[in-house]
Amino acid sequence: MTDAHKDDVKQAARQAALFYHEFPSPGKLEIRATKPLANGRDLSRAYSPGVAEACLEIKADPTAAARYTIRSNLVGVVTNGTAVLGLGNIGALASKPVMEGKAVLFKKFANIDCFDIELNEPDPYKLADIVCALEPTFGAINLEDIKAPDCFIVERICRERMGIPVFHDDQHGTAIVVGAAAVNALRLTNRAAEDIKVVSTGGGAAGIACLNMLLKLGVKRENVWLCDIHGLVYEGRAQDMNPEKAAFAQPSAFRDLAEVIDGADLFLGLSGPGVLKPEMVARMAKDPIIFALANPTPEIMPDEVEAVAPGAIMATGRSDYPNQVNNVLCFPFIFRGALDVGATMINDEMEIACVEGIAKLARATTSAEAAAAYQGEKLTFGSEYLIPKPFDPRLMGVVASSVAKAAMETGVATRPIEDLAAYKQKLDQSVFRSALLMRPVFEAARSAARRLVFAEGEDERILRAAQAVLEETTEVPILIGRPEVIERRCERFGLPIRPGIDFQVVNPENDPRYRDYWETYYTLMARSGVTPDTARAILRTNSTAIGAIMVHRNEADSLICGAIGQYSWHLNYVRQVLARDGLRPTGALSLMIQPEGPLFIADTQVNPEPTAQQVADSVLGAARHARRFGVTPKVALCSHSQFGTLDTASGRCMREALAILDQMGLDFEYEGEMHVDSALDPAVRERIMPNSRMEGPANILVFANTDAASAVRNTLKTRGSALEVGPILMGMGNRAHIVTPSITARGLLNVAAIAGTPVSQYG
Repeated sequence: MTDAHKDDVKQAARQAALFYHEFPSPGKLEIRATKPLANGRDLSRAYSPGVAEACLEIKADPTAAARYTIRSNLVGVVTNGTAVLGLGNIGALASKPVMEGKAVLFKKFANIDCFDIELNEPDPYKLADIVCALEPTFGAINLEDIKAPDCFIVERICRERMGIPVFHDDQHGTAIVVGAAAVNALRLTNRAAEDIKVVSTGGGAAGIACLNMLLKLGVKRENVWLCDIHGLVYEGRAQDMNPEKAAFAQPSAFRDLAEVIDGADLFLGLSGPGVLKPEMVARMAKDPIIFALANPTPEIMPDEVEAVAPGAIMATGRSDYPNQVNNVLCFPFIFRGALDVGATMINDEMEIACVEGIAKLARATTSAEAAAAYQGEKLTFGSEYLIPKPFDPRLMGVVASSVAKAAMETGVATRPIEDLAAYKQKLDQSVFRSALLMRPVFEAARSAARRLVFAEGEDERILRAAQAVLEETTEVPILIGRPEVIERRCERFGLPIRPGIDFQVVNPENDPRYRDYWETYYTLMARSGVTPDTARAILRTNSTAIGAIMVHRNEADSLICGAIGQYSWHLNYVRQVLARDGLRPTGALSLMIQPEGPLFIADTQVNPEPTAQQVADSVLGAARHARRFGVTPKVALCSHSQFGTLDTASGRCMREALAILDQMGLDFEYEGEMHVDSALDPAVRERIMPNSRMEGPANILVFANTDAASAVRNTLKTRGSALEVGPILMGMGNRAHIVTPSITARGLLNVAAIAGTPVSQYG
């Protein structure tokens, strides 16, 4: 790449970043009302006179602010812009995009609301006064990008004077993540914290906080050697010293990094590029631990370390290398736990709980969600995976609950949580939006050890789903695929499961049951144009047919297929083999989980132009499945016609389906034919059909053709940010489910839980 081309690439990236910040509206944040303000009645409650009632309650009892205001979930991100990222002292106004970004991270990772506050105040004592005056507004304060040593002064004063948590993330957030990485690195290298020699470069806020964290974890102060831009921090040094640095001063004649690096077990760099030389690494202890965290260019590059110390464990601050030390692993979740128990401060015990939670999580099997966000990386505990990835959804539940527990045990929680297990479950549900609705299905799946055969067993999503099935249910996964390929991919993706040990494999190329399978298929299809040769070919190459035959022969209880290929292609073989003894595919049902609540959509795949009877069957199946999720069914028959306004095919079909349902004496609400807005908005429906038989919004939409159903499903997924569970194949008694190629590993786990539950449990 020429220099000119590099400049063009750099300029394009710059313009893209600016475009991101400017459009479609300037900045990265907005404020949205959480209460309706549609009429005078709403206004009288939101403001005068109704607002006075909330004010008086808080005046009488200040803790009532947590009930009547946003304060208990509101963090102030405060800076004076004196040490912004790697940009230095750029001032308060120029720091605003960074503070907005921090607020976005709080919301994204922990659902915490934020106001970013940029203050033109360089004096640390005056800055502290201003921050302290903000206490009535916030449940906690996140200090950000304040230069050292001013940050120490500001934080100390605020912690002394304020009754809410004050946390300087540049110090303690970095220290917590470094602490978690250090705990696991010491574990991997069989070192004890009290025995190691630590050499650190930097001496700023983050560096000092990291060293203090290492002391809390057991490192001895006399074994810590701190260097800054002027060399070793030693006893008697006067240049550029402060009390925080002086605490690490060594009684030594050494004066620079090169002199103190010999035999070091851990190098901690929060300084600048190229500070640590390869020849220095060669003089460190065997298999050293090197945390080179300067950004964007670390103190030493990983390939330089590899050349002189192949056994070294390396971490950087960069996302393009393993073991990125990223504060986002910590700060959203320590605040989440602190806010939820009304902590008055964040103490050492809470920080240590955060360290231990992050470290423990890295040692557990990686999640499918994290793997999806970081495709191509090996996410299994080891030298290249010391700490979890920021998008690991388990961080919320594990870390926040650990912090909350520590706050309660140390007496700083003003609103203790009685049931920590339920609290953790609630946190997990806030991340996995499907968890709440899926809970009864998973509970049922745990009590029914059904055998599930996955047709596309070599696919990464299937492998991750199989791992999750083994961890979260009592179901028995069976994978169709080549064992050597499956084993190789499990190793590549960092999954501990192995074919033949943790799960059964059916090898299409060489399975002892092959003859039995093709003969069974031939017997079923002999009078449908299938010859013995055709049967042999299909059962050697078609994994969906193999899985269907296994279910037919009672060697598995349910087939899951469709992760690759067209839905209709898979449906053909399901029909051929399993649509017997009263079973037949009646429709595909998708559960769309939205902030407003669940919405079921049918039929998205099976019957392109259903008859009235097929529509009625879809209604019955959808209502039955809704009850599996604890949802009381309210079904709307959707059409372009609205209560007889149009004499169209879809209108006539829906009216005939309504008549069929009316003859059945059903115990749930259904109505039609109607538009979608009438189905979902009771006020609209009331104007058009005042005597409608259904109350409230519908939660099941049944359409007159798959084009309409699929369009609504896909629109909600891509534009409405709905999370899909399914499709669920109705009418097959849970003997088969056909997913779509867009499904995720988490989606497959949900379908597996559905397939693993006997349908008879739900009537």
